[in-house]
Amino acid sequence: MTLSPLATQHSQPRKGAEHALDRAAIDGHLASLPGWKLSANGKAIVKDFRFADFHHTLGFINAVGFMANQEDHHPDLEAGYGHCQVLWSTHEVGGLSLNDFICAARVEALLDR
Repeated sequence: MTLSPLATQHSQPRKGAEHALDRAAIDGHLASLPGWKLSANGKAIVKDFRFADFHHTLGFINAVGFMANQEDHHPDLEAGYGHCQVLWSTHEVGGLSLNDFICAARVEALLDR
């Protein structure tokens, strides 16, 4: 897997509609993040990660949580045995900002083997 250039960036404070990405920018960033999809309402990106068991799922959740705290940008997580769905959105802009794609790329980097 090739590390996305987004993964080398860091989240910045982004508040207000001027930081919301348009559809062309969203599509461009999604192209560099395999498996990530735009949510039905177009205000979030989401991916479901699969693991062999709950132990590995929990390890992933802890790693994502640590990274999210470092970036001061936090996802919605939904987990069960062997999977974790990660959803990024920037509430302060009412949709997607560059922070969502930076953090999604950083999640991918956690799993880069």
